[in-house]
Formats: sequence, C-alpha cells, structure tokens
Amino acid sequence: MKEKLYTIPINDAVSADDECPICNARRSLENDAIDYAIGPGASYMESDIREMTDSKGFCERHYKKMYEYGNSLGNALILSTHIRKAAADLKKEMASYKAVKSGLFTKGGMSNVERYIDELTGKCFVCDYYRETYKRYIATFFYLYENDGDFRKKIKDGKGFCLPHMKELLSEAPSALSAAMLDDFAKTLFEVQSRNLDRIEEDISWFVEKFKYENKDKDWKQSKDAIPRTIQKLAGGYPADGPYTGE
Repeated sequence: MKEKLYTIPINDAVSADDECPICNARRSLENDAIDYAIGPGASYMESDIREMTDSKGFCERHYKKMYEYGNSLGNALILSTHIRKAAADLKKEMASYKAVKSGLFTKGGMSNVERYIDELTGKCFVCDYYRETYKRYIATFFYLYENDGDFRKKIKDGKGFCLPHMKELLSEAPSALSAAMLDDFAKTLFEVQSRNLDRIEEDISWFVEKFKYENKDKDWKQSKDAIPRTIQKLAGGYPADGPYTGE
C-alpha cells in the first residue's frame, strides 16, 4: 500500500523495533506538544495560546516535563499569568464557600471550592493539544491493519504492545474493523502478545540469573535492558528515558 502523509507516523512507530509502537507514537506526540508549549517557537508568547494555558494549566506530569525542558523564562511567564488567574478565581470561590455536609442517608458532595480545584487540576494544555491527534493515530492504525497486508505482517512479526495499549486496541477494534478482520486482529494480537510476553519473561529471568556467581562470565544475551523493557510491557511508557529537552 502506498504510504500517505497521515500514515507515516504510525508506520514509523511500527517499524521502530519498540516494545510498544503505540507508546512510541504517543511519546513523539507528547514531545511535539511540549515543544509547542515551551519550545523555540515561543507559542506561549501568543495571546490566544497564553489565554488557553492561563485557563487550563498543566497536569502534574507535564508540569514536570516542562520544568525539565529547561526554558526557565518561558516557564516563569506561563506560570506567572496562570497562577494570577487561578488565584483570582479561587479567591472568588472561597468568598462564597459553603460546606456540604453528609447526612445519615446522604453522602456529601463537593463544595464549590473543592469543585473548582478538581476542575482546574483535571485540565492540561499539553494533554488536550495531542489528544485529538492521538485519536487519529489509533484510527489510522486500524485503517492500515484492515487495508495493508505489509502492515499486518509487521504487527504479526513485531514485539507486540504494552498491556495498557493492548487493552485500548481491544476496546477500539470492534468499532474500527470489519467483523472478519476483527477476528483476525484478536487472534494475531493474542499470538503476538503471548510470544513477546514469553520473551520478556525470559529476558528478565536471565537478568536475575546473571547475578549468580556461576553465571558471572556468561553472556547477558538480550537482558541488559530487561528492567525498563519489562516495566514498559507491563505499564507502558519509557522508564529509562531522561528529561526531554527538545533534542
């Protein structure tokens, strides 16, 4: 199948020899979003972008990644106006605070102050920035699986997926694939996952065995990076990644 512009990121991720191509695609998207928020393009200096960052802020994970990025002035500018807005809005809520009490037969809800904090901390400019593109990536993944035999072969011969993304793909597949292809996908996915879970288990087990005296001079085989790969397989993400600094 001839490659198109929108299929390139997914094809690249599947060809990356990664423990999970969906993790790979998502990391690229997240890094692009961090670049957009705090990188050399200085989008935070644009009034419409600043208005959104003031309103949404960032989740804990992305505050950390932005801090690690290293643009101290950019971070300070974003934070200064965001906290100004958040503080002003919170003071209004605190001025009209009323506790919500629990009765014998009723469970207390949230006060206006708790609700405001809950809504504010549940927003993130970076998450929202890449969320829609990520959804399109998942749709493209299934489009390629349905229509591209070479792509299906890459999946069958690949390293599988992390467990969270395995679950996500199983959840999305019924609405994305034809009935016949859905059965094929589930069968392929389970075979690939079984084979690669065995591989990961073998690698991490050999890593442990290497610490025994009688194995100290034996080859590490494929186990040197077994810890981060096993973590990724179980939970997703890249535990061995250092801070992203735009490079």
